[in-house]
This record gives sequence, structure tokens and C-alpha cells, in this order.
Amino acid sequence: MSGLDPIETFRQEAQDLLEEIEQGLLDLAHRPGDRDLVDAVFRGLHTLKGSGAMFGFDALAAFTHHCETAFDRVRKGEVAATPELVGAVLAAQDHMRALAEGRPAPAEAGEALLAELRRVVEAAGQPAGAAPAAAPSEPGLNRWRVRFSLPADALVNGTRPLPLLDELRELGECAVVAVTDAVPDFDVLVPTECHLAWDVTLVTKHGRDAIEDVFIFVIDDMTLDIQDLNAAAQAEAVAETLEVAPAAQDAATPVEAAANEGRKAGGDTVRVPAERLDEMMDRVGELVIAQSRLKQLAASSSDIALRAVAEEIERLAAEMRDTMMVVRMVPIAQLFGRFRRLIHDLARDTGKTIELSTEGETTELDKTVIERLADPLIHLIRNSADHGLETPEQRRAAGKPEAGHIVLAARQSGAEVVITITDDGRGVDRARVRAKAEENGLIQPGQVLSDSELLQLIFAPGFSTAAAITNLSGRGVGMDVVKKTIEGLRGSIEITSTPGSGSVVSLRIPLTLAIIDGLLVRVGTGRYVIPLASVEECVELSVEQDVRSTGRSLITLRDQLVPFIRLRQMFATGLEPDPHQKIVVVSTGQAQGQDRVGLVVDQILGDHQTVIKALSPFHADVGAFSGATILGDGGVALILDIAHLVAAGQRQDAQLRAAS
Repeated sequence: MSGLDPIETFRQEAQDLLEEIEQGLLDLAHRPGDRDLVDAVFRGLHTLKGSGAMFGFDALAAFTHHCETAFDRVRKGEVAATPELVGAVLAAQDHMRALAEGRPAPAEAGEALLAELRRVVEAAGQPAGAAPAAAPSEPGLNRWRVRFSLPADALVNGTRPLPLLDELRELGECAVVAVTDAVPDFDVLVPTECHLAWDVTLVTKHGRDAIEDVFIFVIDDMTLDIQDLNAAAQAEAVAETLEVAPAAQDAATPVEAAANEGRKAGGDTVRVPAERLDEMMDRVGELVIAQSRLKQLAASSSDIALRAVAEEIERLAAEMRDTMMVVRMVPIAQLFGRFRRLIHDLARDTGKTIELSTEGETTELDKTVIERLADPLIHLIRNSADHGLETPEQRRAAGKPEAGHIVLAARQSGAEVVITITDDGRGVDRARVRAKAEENGLIQPGQVLSDSELLQLIFAPGFSTAAAITNLSGRGVGMDVVKKTIEGLRGSIEITSTPGSGSVVSLRIPLTLAIIDGLLVRVGTGRYVIPLASVEECVELSVEQDVRSTGRSLITLRDQLVPFIRLRQMFATGLEPDPHQKIVVVSTGQAQGQDRVGLVVDQILGDHQTVIKALSPFHADVGAFSGATILGDGGVALILDIAHLVAAGQRQDAQLRAAS
């Protein structure tokens, strides 16, 4: 088994740092006076520079140093955090990302970004004669004594003391003394361990914060003591030993305390490659199938011991499945957070004022689903910003606020998550959509379409209502890819729109693509799985009720009319109905309209842990099924897609009413 690649580990950590820097910059654009945000961005840049130099990413470290210097001036009050400065650092952050990932990043592009950064820093500087915000409390230079030692495994982990000493020398006049008291005898010396300490006397105009920032990347595990030699109260502290006593740790500096707290919290998290989680989920799926077979064998056996073991294995398999599912679930906030930068760039490119708000960020989805949702949501948000929202002038003329509003929301509905993208723009022009569809030959002139069918034409390949091609849209690509991707996730997409008020795009996505709890039923000779999270109740359909409901497919449950779908008719089994049919009442998850529908089946076989297998390309277009699963006897059961079944049932009823 090979160890982790340190370069790949750095790149993963660099991506996390860049995400934190980006979020901090976007927050700073709205709260330019927030000192905590300025400090957070500065710390992120400083850490990225230090870790980049440590792992040999010298170009990244050198480039990041200039951005760090700019934010150091912001932190000291010499430069204001203007929108132009934030935008310049955001553009520079994209270059840093390319350098960290090893993608081509021409030096000329980096120089142009730094030139723009220098320009906006000079423009954002304070007027001549203005005093910096963080002026020293006493005149003259500060004299500091800095004593530090690194952990024994620092060299093995890539920490180099010389760059730390070089950064201290950049702060001012510096005298360095190496302390060798802890170096062992030569015969027991381990050459890869660090036993040196350093005693540094520093004369500088900078304060304690600047010294602590030098060690910000390694402060978690090192011993650091900073003494102010100018303060009379610190005179006796010069003779203290290098080793920090446990009692002194209680009086650690705020930076040290925060670092220690972060180390404790960070120790509870382990970074695991996504491929390993996928492999483990595959193994759990095979285990569930084997357990289902064992359960069936035990049910047909009179051996009590075998049944007991089968029940225990079933319990353990269920617990392992649930644990694995929890491990793979991540908050959708991780996905929503990516779009703040997108909205920032769209507002700049379109000249519109756009505000983004999010709801339901704690809703969780399988990590694989979240990864595949990123691109479709980017297309939908771009479409809302470019096609949906009006310019500030148009919004004022329509009596709307100048700033357009896009809302990203998520909520769980049974075994699905519903994600909506809502804008308060102009809405969809139906006449324009119809004209474009007729022009492209998608529909016949004058063809009768429902409103939902007309809006679904937007997802046709090559369809676009844009008057001109821009760098955002207009080429007729993107929306058809969105629909294919969502359907590839066994989901669905719908559009509702009110002219002049805006549009809502709703995505219905399954919680997971791996394992679900299901209700196994029989219709004719076939067996099917209904997602258990959608099932509300099961009731008997008597012969009298069946006869009475012929032609209208309605049943009364607790004084409420519930429509039902006869799966025997839909699947065209051609067999005589079972005299003891059952109705499985399921929730459709619709926020409006009919949200409960019954599915008429011949027999309910029981619950079933369902390992979802994708359908073959030949069967992928069969809308009534979202996948298949392998049963304990080796047979195959199809998994019903509730949303598609309900839509097919509604179309069937509409056709029957039209025929009558």
C-alpha cells in the first residue's frame, strides 16, 4: 500500500484555502470595514504562500506574496478594501488556483494581474498626510525577543526553519542564535529529527501580530515565546528558559489559543479520497444483495440457528448501510457556496445589480449527486441572470427594485431533494418561445400545447430565444445538457413562470444513487420496488370499490378523494385482476395540487433493501422506472419512478376524457 502523495495532499489543502479566501473576499465586498474578514483573508493568503513554498510551488508562493502584501496594507489601515481591490484579488485568486492545480498559467498573465493589483492598491491608498489606523503607541522601534522550537518531526513533514528566519529578517534588524542544548549525542542522533531551537533578537517597526503571522502556518505544533524588550514589566522575563512550562500555556497568546483550539477540532476530521468511499459503497451494496439471498434461504429453512444468524447479518448490514450513507451525505451549502462568485462575475459582465440568497443549506445530498449538480445549476443561474433579470433601468421603469434577486433553495421531500432557482425578472415570453419552436421545427404551427409542455421546449437541443449571442448565452447549448444531466440522476426538471414577475425552475433529485429502502410489490407476474420514503399507507381495494371506481379512478380515504393508478393497465400485463388488490398510497412531493396518489398492485411482498442498478442504454428512456435491483433469488425487480408514473397517469386520464 503506497503512502499519500504529498503534492496531491497540498493541492487538496490549497483548494480548501482558496475556497476560504474566495468566500472571505465576497463577504468583504459587502462589508468592506469588517476587520475580522480582512484578517481572515490575510491569514489564508499567508498560509497559502507558506505551504506553497514548503512543497516547492515557488511560482505560487511568489505570486501569492504580492496579494498578501496588499492585504497587509489593508489590515494596517493604509489601503481601503474597495470593490476594485476585492475584484483584483479575486482575479488573482483564479491565477493562484491554476498554479496550485498545475494548469498552464502564463507568466505574462500573472504580471498583468499584479500590475492591475498594484494600480488599485495605489488608488485605494489613504490621502497624503493621513495617519495609518494602526500607529504604534510609542515612538521609536520595537525590540522583541523571539524564541521558538519546532516539533521533532518537523523536517519529515516538510517544515523548513530557514524560510521562517528569512521572514523574521524581512521585518527588521535581526540577530539569530541557534540553541543546541537539546541536541543528543551523535551515537543516538536521528538525522531526520529536529532538535534545534532559535533565540532571535528583532528590532523592527512592526508589532507582535506581524511576528506571529510569520509562524501562522506552523504555530499549531511548535513552541513560541515572544517578549517585548521595551516594556519594563518584561525585564525579568529575558532570563526565562526556552522551554514553555505547562502553566505558561494557560496564558498563551490569542493566536496560540485559537491555533490550539483549531488543532483539537481538526483532529476529529480525516480526509479520505472519494474513490475509496465509492469502492466501499460498492462493497456494501454487494453485501446487501448477499444478505437478501441469505434471508430468503433462511426463510425456507427450519434451522433456527440459521434464521438467528440471518437476522443478525440483516441487522449489521442495515447498520453498515446507514453508516455508509451518512458518510457520503454532505450539506448542500457546500454546493450553494460556489455560486456566490458566479453571481459576482455575472453582475460585472451583464452590468446588472444581482443579489443572491440561499435557503435550506443544511439539506443533505449524496456527494456524488452534489458533484454532478454543479454544472446544471451554473447553466440555470446564468440563464436567470442573462434572460430572466432585467437591467436596472428596465426594473425601475417596471416599478421594481433596481437589484434583481435570485434565490437558491433546497428542501427534502420524501426520498428526494427539491432544488429551486427563483428569480424576480421578466418571466418567460410564451409567444416568443412558441415562435422560436415553430421556426426550429420543434412543433407544428398552431399545435395545441399545455403551458408546461410549452415551457419544456426551452430544454430542446439548439433552442434559444436570445436576440444576440454573448459570452453567457445565445448559442442554444446548455439547457438541453441540463435536462439530460438531471434525468441521468433519475431526477426531473420543471419550469413555472409568471410574466413580469419571474420564473421558478424546480429540480427533483433523489437523495442517493446507491441504496434505498423499498417496498417490494407484485403486479401480474412482475415484481417492482416502490421507494419506501414515498409510501404513506397501504389499504385494501375491495371488489366493490374497484367496480364503483371504474372510469374515474378515485377512492375515498378519511373523507378525502385520492386518485389512483392501475399499474396492471399501465404495464399491460394482460392477466385477470387479483381479487385482493391493494392500494399503496404514495406522496408525490408536489408543493401544490394533488400530493397523494394510489398505486394499485396485486400483492405487497414486504420491505426490501434496494441496491440501485442503472438501466441499460436500451431501457434508459423508459420513464416509468428509475433503475433496477437484484433480489435474493437472483431475479430482477424494477424500481418505480413515482413522478413519471403520476405524469403518465395524468396524461392517460386526459386522453380518456378527451376520447369520451
